[in-house]
Amino acid sequence: MKLYKEILMDHFQNPRNKGKLENPDFSTSQYNPSCGDSISFDGIIVNGIVDQLKFDGKGCVVSQAVASMLTEYCIGKQIDEILSVDKDTLLGIIGMEIGPTRMKCAFLSLVAMKEGLEEYKKKQESE
Repeated sequence: MKLYKEILMDHFQNPRNKGKLENPDFSTSQYNPSCGDSISFDGIIVNGIVDQLKFDGKGCVVSQAVASMLTEYCIGKQIDEILSVDKDTLLGIIGMEIGPTRMKCAFLSLVAMKEGLEEYKKKQESE
């Protein structure tokens, strides 16, 4: 368990893929008013696969570290594979159990990511 907490802290202190993309194929954001956490993602899709992904945000260790971890997980994956990520898959990515009060913090990124990819898919289907 200690190792996973260290990994979480490392992603918080040294976030991967933090920043913004110019001309992203999708942009999405989520805000949790109860705690003030916010997350946004910019992504570039090539042939139905997430090719580039950046996040930005502010908030607690869990929300920000999970955003960093989720970018690493999603890059190189097909949209539908990401859309099928559930609670168990997310907890597997994180590598540790999250208490009920922190679950919303952990899921903020996944909700934002899925929302952005769903909007992207709808836009592609209507063109």
